Amino acid sequence: MWISQAFAQDAAKPAGTDSFLTGILPLVLIFVVFWFLLIRPQQKKMKDHRALIAAIKKGDEVMTAGGIVGKVIKAHENSPTVEVEIADNVRVQIARGQIAGLWNPQAMAPPPGASGQPANDGKPGLLKKLFGR
Repeated sequence: MWISQAFAQDAAKPAGTDSFLTGILPLVLIFVVFWFLLIRPQQKKMKDHRALIAAIKKGDEVMTAGGIVGKVIKAHENSPTVEVEIADNVRVQIARGQIAGLWNPQAMAPPPGASGQPANDGKPGLLKKLFGR
């Protein structure tokens, strides 16, 4: 009985054919996941930021990477800096790369009619109903 089982086994596969694919496939899958979740969105964000910086013109309100908000007074296309007025008669030169984005305080304001009410409108939640707390 033992001998018949030994003869029934296949011959060993040549080394390197199947093990190469099983070794490299997880690395390829990890790279694909990183590409779609990390690398590609970051490249798109950088492309949008470059377009924003190139489109800055006189009169735009901008916010710097340091959090300073001001109005662009001078912006030449080929200049690496822009002149920003941050207060009355206070003008500073800012590198274009340090501009975080355009400043739009209306976009950051809460919508009209929104008050400090909690999201559940003060109604007891499921945990309060179950545990009475």
